[in-house]
Amino acid sequence: MQTALDQAHAAMRAGGEAEALAFYRLLADVPLFLLLEREAEGERIQPRVFDLEDGPVLLAFDAEERLAVLGDAPLPYAALPGRIVAQHLAGQGVSLGLNFGTGAPSEVMLPPEAMGFIAERLGADPQAMEAKVEAFVPPQGLPPALDDALRFTLSGAAGLARAAVLAGVRYECGRRGHVLAILDAVPEAEAPLARAMAEALAFSGVDAAELDVTFMASDAAAVPALLRAGLVFDVPLPEVAPEPAAPAAPGSDPLKPPRLR
Repeated sequence: MQTALDQAHAAMRAGGEAEALAFYRLLADVPLFLLLEREAEGERIQPRVFDLEDGPVLLAFDAEERLAVLGDAPLPYAALPGRIVAQHLAGQGVSLGLNFGTGAPSEVMLPPEAMGFIAERLGADPQAMEAKVEAFVPPQGLPPALDDALRFTLSGAAGLARAAVLAGVRYECGRRGHVLAILDAVPEAEAPLARAMAEALAFSGVDAAELDVTFMASDAAAVPALLRAGLVFDVPLPEVAPEPAAPAAPGSDPLKPPRLR
């Protein structure tokens, strides 16, 4: 089997900073199966700690099948997002052995510095500001990693907004930069979306000061100019559960004739 983390790790080994950021961004979002000392007691867990020469290590796997290779009997584990694991390990001097003992392409020892790096990026908070737009212009000079980070983040926002538009912007105060306008966002989702965008920036190599995030209604007066200048990112529609099929009338299925009493 090959997972998304396998592909991202291979790209990181063959690439540069952008690929490394993409790997850590994905690691923060995927569920990890963390090996425990014993079964969880409610919400309390005790990870199994391996004391090695270079310091303590926890083991986590990006697939339950990979955890299973460690033993014949079922092993206790907790399924946690990578971000939770990183935030708990940051500053503790503990390494994370990812997919250890599986031979997976993403088998790697992540040192304490890596856990701190992820936690620091996840701590990025959006800053509120006010400025009047003078004109929108096509975006320029942004790294390709930003495009990937935005698409990855927006793919998880199904049903929370209609679309997002990335454009260059010139403000009346003379400041220039870029803006990501999120259209028709669900009001209660604005704060989580702003934070998710801040995290996307942190893992794209773009300084947060280089891109502003704003929320607009699609019928706002500025939207036509924004759309002419910018790049549109679609937000997935929410999945709609199929309506249950009406029960077939007795005798309508020739293979299932009605039973007579």
